Parts: sequence; C-alpha cells; structure tokens
Amino acid sequence: MENHGRGAAPRPSGDPLPYEGVWRFTASAVDASVPQARHAVRDLLYRQRVPLTDDQVHGLLLIVSELVTNAVRHAALLSPMLAVEVAVGAEWVRVSVEDNHPYRPTALEADHGQTGGRGLLLVREVAKEWGGVCDVEHTASGGKVIWAALPLRPAHVP
Repeated sequence: MENHGRGAAPRPSGDPLPYEGVWRFTASAVDASVPQARHAVRDLLYRQRVPLTDDQVHGLLLIVSELVTNAVRHAALLSPMLAVEVAVGAEWVRVSVEDNHPYRPTALEADHGQTGGRGLLLVREVAKEWGGVCDVEHTASGGKVIWAALPLRPAHVP
C-alpha cells in the first residue's frame, strides 16, 4: 500500500483484476458539475464492482463533491474546465480533480465562526478515516491536481 493509489501493485499472474482501470472525464467549472461528477463516479464504482463498502463509497463521493466544489468556487475564473479522474488498482482507489489554476490550497483548521473554507480539511479527514491519503500537486501545465486515495478491502477473485 505504499504507492498511495498511483498504480497497481504487481501480482504474480500479471493479469489485472476485473475492476482495475483509469477513467477520466472533463466538466465545466459550474455548480451543476458537482452532482454530475458525484453521480458519474458513483455509477463507475458500482458498474466496475470496485470492492468498497457502502460507507467507503459515500466517503469517496463526499471527497469528489468537495474537490469539484472547490474547483468551481476557486478556480473557475482561470480554469473554465476541470477534469475528474478515478484510478482503481489492486489495492487502492484514487479520485482526483485537476484544474488549470496555479493556486495550491492548504487545509484550513476548523474555525467554528466560519461556515465554509474547510473542504480540503474535510477531504483529508475522510481519507485518513479510511486509512488513505490526500495531497495537492502541481501539473506540468501550471495548474494543480488534488487527489485522495483509499485502500480497497481484499478482493477474492475466482
């Protein structure tokens, strides 16, 4: 589990598991993209039969919602399009949102006087709760990608 969702761990047979793959789609940086992205990721996870509990799926969907919302609210001016990627390996599922805005956000601490501004903190806490990780990286084009990866429960493939 050291690769943090960046690829499949090698298996003796070398054959990918039925649910493994990488899926990427783009969306406009508008409010309507938040539920669309959440539904697309949910449908993908179920269609591919990714071995996640319902609670893990809900956690991943919360992460997707927060990351897309942040891109819409904070990056739309410089990045009218965003990309959502779901990568599923043998041991990890990784969701990421990429935009072309150069600002690299940081997780704010809880301030009970504010009603917003803690999306990345929430993403990190949800990932941590499931034994996963979250990070922000710059892209080659000068934008950023924010991702979270959660471990999968052991799969039993016939």
